[in-house]
Amino acid sequence: MLSSAKLVWRVQFGKRVRAARKALGWTQERLADEAGLHPTYVGDTERGERNVGLDNILKLAKSLGVQPGALLDGLESQIRI
Repeated sequence: MLSSAKLVWRVQFGKRVRAARKALGWTQERLADEAGLHPTYVGDTERGERNVGLDNILKLAKSLGVQPGALLDGLESQIRI
C-alpha cells in the first residue's frame, strides 16, 4: 500500500507536468508524441497514478523545455522517510 505522502509527491509532480504542458498549449497526446511516451502514460502521470522513472522524467522535461529539477524541486519536503 502506498503511503499518502508518496501519493502527494506523485500528484504534485503530475501537476507540474500538466502546468508546463498547458503553458505550451499542448494536449496530452502532443506531449506524449514529443516525449515518445503513450498518451495514457502522460495522463496517468499528470493524475499522480504513475511512479515515473528517471528516463521518463528526463524525456518529459526535455519535451516541455524545462529543467528536470523544475518538475522535482521541493517535492522531497513532502515525504517522510
